[in-house]
This record gives sequence, C-alpha cells and structure tokens, in this order.
Amino acid sequence: MDDNILQVQFFGNFGLHYKDRNITGEGRSSESQFSYLMQMILYHAREGVSRDEVERALFEDRDIEDVHHAMRSVTYNAKKRLASSGLPQTNYIQLSSGLLRWTPDIPLQVDAWEMERLAQEAEAETDPERKKALYLKACYLYKGEFLANQISMLWVASAARHYRALFTRCAEAAVELMRELDSYVEMEQLGLYAARLMPLSDWETVTMEAMVSTGRFDDAMKFYDDTLDLYLRSEGLKPSPRMMELLNRLGSQLEHQYALLDEIQGQLEAEADTQPGGFLCPYPVFQGVYQMVQRMMERGGQSVFLMLCTVVDSKGNPMRQGPMLDSLSDRMRDAIRLSLRHSDTLCRYSKGQYLVLLINTTAEDCSIVQRRINKRFIVGRQRTGIHYHVNSVVCSAEKAALLMRSERR
Repeated sequence: MDDNILQVQFFGNFGLHYKDRNITGEGRSSESQFSYLMQMILYHAREGVSRDEVERALFEDRDIEDVHHAMRSVTYNAKKRLASSGLPQTNYIQLSSGLLRWTPDIPLQVDAWEMERLAQEAEAETDPERKKALYLKACYLYKGEFLANQISMLWVASAARHYRALFTRCAEAAVELMRELDSYVEMEQLGLYAARLMPLSDWETVTMEAMVSTGRFDDAMKFYDDTLDLYLRSEGLKPSPRMMELLNRLGSQLEHQYALLDEIQGQLEAEADTQPGGFLCPYPVFQGVYQMVQRMMERGGQSVFLMLCTVVDSKGNPMRQGPMLDSLSDRMRDAIRLSLRHSDTLCRYSKGQYLVLLINTTAEDCSIVQRRINKRFIVGRQRTGIHYHVNSVVCSAEKAALLMRSERR
C-alpha cells in the first residue's frame, strides 16, 4: 500500500488515518468544524463541492456577518491541522470556480468508494465463487450507518439511504450465491453481522436458515426462541410476516434423533409448564393454540373468548411509551397469569398489551377474570389501569360458513 495514502472512514464513526496515525478527534467546536469540512470535501473529492453548500452546512445556524471570512478561517485552521499531522506539505484544500477540492497530491482510500467499486465488480463477475467473495468484501466494509452521528444533515441522510440500500443489495445477492454454493458457515456469519447493523430487519432469518441447513437443530431452536423474544418482548414488536413465515417454516424442519414414544413423552412432560396460573407463551405459539382451539370447537361446542388487555394512563388513554411502561407491562403480565386458570393462555402482543385466550368460559366469567386482574394490578392510589376488549371466538367451520354467506351477498 502507498504510504502517502490518506484513509477515510465514513461508515460508523468518521475517521482519518495517515500512516497509522488518527487525525480526527471529538468534543471541541473547532474539532467539529474540522470534521464537517473534511467530510464534505473528501466525500466529494472527485467532483468538488460548492463552497456555498459547505458554508451552509458549517454556519447556517450561527449569526455570522461575513460567512466567507469565517470559511477562510476554518479552512486555514484545517490546513494547519493536516500539516501538523504529518501529511506532506501542499495546498490540501483548493478553491476554483466556487468549488472546493481536495489536492491531487495526496491520494485517498475511501471506504464508501471502495464499497461501490466492489459492488460494481461483483455485479459484472461471472464466476460464482469470485462473485460471492466480492459481495462479501463489500458487505464487511459497511461497519455502520454512513456518518451515523451527522444523520440530521441532508446530504448525509441522502448518502446514508444510498449505502444502506447498497448493503442490503449486496448482502441479499451474497446469500443467494451462498445457497447455491452450500456456503452455510459464511451465510450464518453474514446473517449475524447484518442483524447487528440493522436489528429488527429480518436478517435473523438468514442465520436461522444456515443453522438448519447444516443440521444444527438445537442451536437453531435456541436462536429461534431468542429471536422471537427480541421481537416480541424486548422491543414490543411482532416479527414481520416474512419473518414469521420463514421462522415457522424453518422451525417445522427441526428434527430429533430417533426415539421411542415413552422417551418422547418423558421429554415432553419434563419440559411441561408447571407454573401456577395461565400458560404464558410467545405470540407464534399463541397463534397455534388459537387455531387448534378453533378446530376443537367444531366437536366440543365450547365457549371461548379472546381478551386484549391494554395498560392505560389516568385519562384512559393507551400507554405506548414512557419510562413506566416496561414495569407496568411486567406487572400486568403477572397479574393476568395469576388470575387465569391453568388451561387458559396468554402472550405479549406489544409493549403494554397482552392477549388472553379464555377456554370453556362465559361472558360473565370474563368480567370476573378482569376484576381479579385489577385487584392484583392496581396498588394503593395508582392512577394507571387496564382497559379490556373481549370478543367471542368463532369455530373454524362456522367462520368458513360465514365467509361463504358474505361472498354470496
């Protein structure tokens, strides 16, 4: 590598490195101006950047009479800073025809440019192994959002969208190639890497697929559970339809070693939920229980109700955020679970909301359950509360008949 190259990092935190020395710093106002100036000039080094555009970025929120003078001062200080960092003496920042340009005397190595180059080379490559390797190199250059700390600036936000989309395109292309080439170890690593950079964006499905494809079913099941816990509990979100479809499809592929029925039943009983109160489960399990109950109603004629419990503030409005919501949601979960029978089921639907499936019960019993929950949830002069919505569950056959009648109309 040419020792005269200035290395520029835009992904994640901004960085300038010359001969293993870090030129950038953080904290002071003058340091921020130096960074802002260098970010715009170096990113647009090939075509130049308008001096007026740079001045707006640096001074638009400040009351300065002579902006050009302030700009000359910042540029002068930046040149001094670069010279003191060991760069060869030259006119680093040049002004011509209203454009600021980086000197051609010091070549640049820019992570964003390199990612673009690798992606273009990968798209043109015909050999699958070489194509995959190029896409992976492009992906691993992306170490975080483009200038993540300056995302409020318009030009930064535009570039960030572009590189986020480029990363997604490269990663998806790499995954397709890894499926064809059975490169599941690399596929798992890329899935984990992408999920760290873009959490809650379905990249977990790539890791899950790689684990199942290599026969690591126990690891896949644990990852399945951890992912659902992240989506449904930690973040209060449902996984996307794509995530749910793929996780459930992959989950159905999990296999166990050959065993006798008594062994299998012993494992099931050992893993059975023995906690008092209702059965607390993740949303996908709740979906399965709901659908099974609908089918059982066709023969048993049971009366089943679905209840949604929502934490509300003192005015009766649903609480969607705030420092108290997590603790209130946990208290509501415990109050609900301990107020249910062992045969009833509950799950977290979102932050501050729980779903309850009450089996073989009546509308009057639903009111009794609500009073039990309130008694456990409301403490002293507490002003927050729980709002309840209750619907009866219609069996699968009756639901199908209703749909047919509505279509005839």
